[in-house]
Amino acid sequence: MAASMTRVWQMAPSLVQCRSLHITLGLEKAKTGAEQLWLTRQQRDPYVKAAHAQNFRCRSAFKLLEIDKEHKILRPGHHVIDCGAAPGAWSQVLVDKVNSLEQDPAASVGFVLGVDLLHITPLDGVVFLSKCDLTVPATQEKIINLLPCGQADVILSDMAPNASGIRELDHQRLISICLSLLDFSETVLRTGGSFLCKLWDGGESNLIRDRLRQRFHYVKTVKPKASRTESAEIYLLAKLHKDTTYK
Repeated sequence: MAASMTRVWQMAPSLVQCRSLHITLGLEKAKTGAEQLWLTRQQRDPYVKAAHAQNFRCRSAFKLLEIDKEHKILRPGHHVIDCGAAPGAWSQVLVDKVNSLEQDPAASVGFVLGVDLLHITPLDGVVFLSKCDLTVPATQEKIINLLPCGQADVILSDMAPNASGIRELDHQRLISICLSLLDFSETVLRTGGSFLCKLWDGGESNLIRDRLRQRFHYVKTVKPKASRTESAEIYLLAKLHKDTTYK
């Protein structure tokens, strides 16, 4: 699995990350019609504006906030792995949710570990592994060594390969990434823990759902309002990781 996944990542050497929120149409004209459409959409996007206002690095922060508000997967004291963390918006949410900076001295103190193939600007309350491939055993060993007691309460993944424009190929690449992460979760995720991964919905989505149902007591498909309506993006949420020690 590790070898095949390395080939997948070589085909898509960097994760899709949010583009800069600093858009000034008066200073920079779009060179193509597609760029102009993207800039116009960003200008009108209420989540982009809210991200500016609340100092989030990316609008995707609101996806995690919405999912957690409805499903209660994060709490103070949790140890969390943020996979595909760049540019760091989910990690910003996690710092507050798990109390990793001991903002609340009366609550348990959590731990946040972010991993990405890209560089991630440092963030107080988070340990980042930049330019690291999660599918490589050496990276997985680093994660285990950095996690308190070598285990996580929650694994979150917003990872995705760069889109090729071929929908089925992109879908299969993301399925392979999720399968690799799910295999790794068996090593680090505590019994009772939670797992959340992004998919581009397609023909093999049920493969991930079936694997999750084997390993968790609760599995649900979620699409937060902050996910654009036209996007094939969905999230699979799994809670209550089963004890697989003797299986």
